Amino acid sequence: MSQSSSTGSFDVASLVEDVNLRRVAQYALVVFFLGFFLVPLETGIMTAIKTNESVARSLPFAPPVGEGFTLGNIQFALEQLSGSFFNSLIMSIPATIGSVLFGSMAAYGLTMVNWRAQMGMLMLFVVGVFVPYQAVLVPLARFWNNIFPLARMLEPMVASIPFFQGYHAELVPLVITHIAYGIPICTILFRSYYQSLPNSLVEAGKIDGASITKIYRRVILPISKPMFGVVFIYQFTQIYNEFLFAFTLVTGSDAPAAPVTLVLPAIGASTSGIDFGIRMSAAFLAAVPTLILYVAFAEQFAKGLRTEA
Repeated sequence: MSQSSSTGSFDVASLVEDVNLRRVAQYALVVFFLGFFLVPLETGIMTAIKTNESVARSLPFAPPVGEGFTLGNIQFALEQLSGSFFNSLIMSIPATIGSVLFGSMAAYGLTMVNWRAQMGMLMLFVVGVFVPYQAVLVPLARFWNNIFPLARMLEPMVASIPFFQGYHAELVPLVITHIAYGIPICTILFRSYYQSLPNSLVEAGKIDGASITKIYRRVILPISKPMFGVVFIYQFTQIYNEFLFAFTLVTGSDAPAAPVTLVLPAIGASTSGIDFGIRMSAAFLAAVPTLILYVAFAEQFAKGLRTEA
């Protein structure tokens, strides 16, 4: 009796010990990955508030000491990026809205409306996703600069808009290019969402006498808000961080219409070398709009991911 009792207590103790070890291992894994992702962020923050001499003399993740601490890097970087921030936003916001809205419409027409050549048109959208940027840079530059110089034609009209200057017309071809290039991927993302919706929604609208357009506006669009959050965040991040199209269609980093991605590589560079504190501050400031967007659409983003899953 005592032997079985002792055996039972030994089994329970072993089980408890095994559970504790498993929990310790799980916590250790979580701490490891937390440190893996947060150490680079902490290193970047420490670099952003150090003088260039302190960066050279101290470890990257070590905090600044004494005169090595400065907030002048952030102020200088903000002054350098202020104009390009505005350029990036007036380029990214309409381009994102246009590509997301047209992508939603195209996905609706390719998923919930039956018509001839539907699959052939869908294949064209799929092919459009895989067209590399590099393949269209030269014809794109020739089209907007020589064949159809839209920026020069719109410059007087753009200059008459409050808070805008004539050089902002250079961003119009960039906006149109991003819309055209973003429609295929937005269409594919929305199509996967619309395929999960019941066709009875469209059939009920047809029975009530609603047109295809009215069904989209009154039925499909309101229930697509979670997916709009997901696609909007994705597309805005892609357009805001894009470099090749901006580098091709805008004259250079010193151009008044240059977006953040063109100006950022030149900040902190001089004949004496690179000021890593200023450059790191500029990198953190450049990431602020996308961070705000993630926070603003966090709820819709989470709902959209759950719907996709």
